[in-house]
Order: sequence, then structure tokens, then C-alpha cells
Amino acid sequence: MDLWKKLKGELIDIVQWLDDSRDTLVYRFERLNNEIKNGAKLVVRESQTAVFVDEGKIADVFGPGTYTLSTANLPILATLKGWKYGFESPFKCEVYFVNTKQFTDMKWGTMNPVMLRDAEFGPVRLRAFGTYAFKCVDPAALVREVSGTDGRFTIEGITEQLRNTIVSRFTDVLGESKIPALDLAANYDELGKFLGERIKPSLSPLGLDLTALLVENISLPPEVEAALDKRTSMGIVGDLNRYTQFQAANALEAAAKTPNSAAAQGMGLGAGFAMAQQMGNAMGQPAAGAGVPPPIPAAAVFFVAVDGKQAGPFDLATLKAQAGAGRLSRDTLVWKNGMAEWTAAGKVSELGGVFSDVPPPLPPT
Repeated sequence: MDLWKKLKGELIDIVQWLDDSRDTLVYRFERLNNEIKNGAKLVVRESQTAVFVDEGKIADVFGPGTYTLSTANLPILATLKGWKYGFESPFKCEVYFVNTKQFTDMKWGTMNPVMLRDAEFGPVRLRAFGTYAFKCVDPAALVREVSGTDGRFTIEGITEQLRNTIVSRFTDVLGESKIPALDLAANYDELGKFLGERIKPSLSPLGLDLTALLVENISLPPEVEAALDKRTSMGIVGDLNRYTQFQAANALEAAAKTPNSAAAQGMGLGAGFAMAQQMGNAMGQPAAGAGVPPPIPAAAVFFVAVDGKQAGPFDLATLKAQAGAGRLSRDTLVWKNGMAEWTAAGKVSELGGVFSDVPPPLPPT
């Protein structure tokens, strides 16, 4: 087997790398004893760079193209070896192919929330995540500072450091920007561009360039988002009195579809009382700043039992209107201050006038 490897190495005179992976950043060309024949062909494809290393030192760097390896094409290596009259025998040299394409859709995000002081909410904790893209722009620096003698260096060996660098710079940029938390969504593009410019100087010594950086989301803690949802809901409701009237109207409409059910009758009665009370209050309120004294309270007010629940209190005028609308009957239980217990409205003398316009129930057939 060792003999076959040696013979195979002697016969092969093409130095190239066909990348069959999606994550290899640096690949070392394997050759028995690192021996390369004089006049061998070097093939460097687009998005590749070949770096020749002799005795631990970077000698020559080749961009895309096809080369015949000779003293003319390897001036630095020839000088290091001291060859003045060409290569008389195979020379030993390590060849590293560096992938110079863009690596896209790389993920970054904050592992822990970033604590900041917001002008509106006070101290807040923010999380953020996004994507970025990078590429190698200085293959010699990458081999020298990052990959070293690794035979196959993948992006996993550098992405963790890139993520930490992005998060660290992001925290500084976000704190210095003083942008309110509710306005961050409108500044994602600006934050991404500014953050990218802050990160590039840190990657340059490694031979890398940050070609794109996107901020996809900056979020508040779930409990703060829940409080914001409630606040938003209150803003949508607006005038609480009008919202109550709207809800009462919906209840009446639903009750009208099933008029014979006890629940529907109770709902209609309660909604009718609520609407009547709101209308009475609105009509009785003086204009702001008019200096008019408050209205004289009614002589008596009663609480009404609606669907097993207490409603009111309501004055006699409201009760009379509800009786005329059929929502208050003589059998409805009522109570006021001073009464010992709940009593049917028809048995309370003070409510006699309430049913003056309401005919008694029909006799059984």
C-alpha cells in the first residue's frame, strides 16, 4: 500500500482542489512527503487561492488560473531554496487552497438579554438576532493567523468568534444610539450598516471581510410585550362609555335572536338598564365650566336582580322606561336601602306608578 501511494504521488502532476463541501474554508493539498514535481500544473479555480508554505513560512500566493510550477512562477520559493538553475528534483512544499467565496446566511443572536436604559420604559432587557455574510480577502493572513497547519479548516472554527464579535459590537452600538425601544424596528437597516462598519476593523487582521449584516428582530421580554398588548388594546377601545354601549348593543342583538331563552331575557334586561343609566347620566351632566349645580337626586333608587346578579341602582324614571319596554316585570326582584329583603316589584308600593302604563299579565287560558 505504501509503495502504491508513493508511485501514485510520483505520477500525479496536477495540483488542484475540487471542493465537494459547503463549509470548507482552507484545504491542505495532500501529497506524499509534500513532494511536487518540477513542471507540475497548478489549477486554481474561481473563488480559490493557493498558498505555498515552505518550512513554516508563506512563500508564494496564486489567484485563479493554471500555472506551470517552475522557478519563474515560484520566485520567492526558489529564492528560499537557493535554486539558481531550475528544479533538478521534486521539491517539498505545502499547498493550502483557500476558499474565497462568500459564506452567506450565517446566524447571530444574543445568548443573554442586553440590559439598556430606555427613555420611555426605563431599564429594559432586549434580545436580538439576524444574519451575516463573510469572505476571505487575505488568504495569507487567514492561513497565518487562523487556520495554521490544519488540513481541513471549516467555518465552524471561526463562526463562534464572529458571533461573539457581532454581539459585543451590537451591544455598544445599541447603547450609544439611544433609540427608544419602540422605534428600533424603523432603524434595522441603519443599525445593520453601522454595526458592519464597526466590526470590519476587527476582522481585517484575520484576513476576513464582513460583506453583509442584517438585524432581523429586536424584542422585549414576553412579560413586557404582554403589558404592551394590554396598553394597545386600551388605546383601540378609546372611549370606555361608548365601548360599553357598543357591547350592550351587541348583547341586545344576540338576545333578539333567541327571545324566549331566560339567559337572553336577562342579558337584554341588563343591557337595557346599562344603556338607560348611561343615557341618563350623559343628559344629567352639566357642561364643563358652566358652574351649574349637580342635579337633585331622585327620591328613591332601587337595585334590580338580573339573571341572578345585582344591577343598579336605578331611579324611578329608568325603571318606568324599562317596564314600558318589557324588560322589567312585576315579578322582577328589587331592593333598596331600608328593605329587609328582595321583593317582587309589583309588591312594592313605591313602584306602583312604574307599572301604571303596563297592563297586567293575561289570565291563563
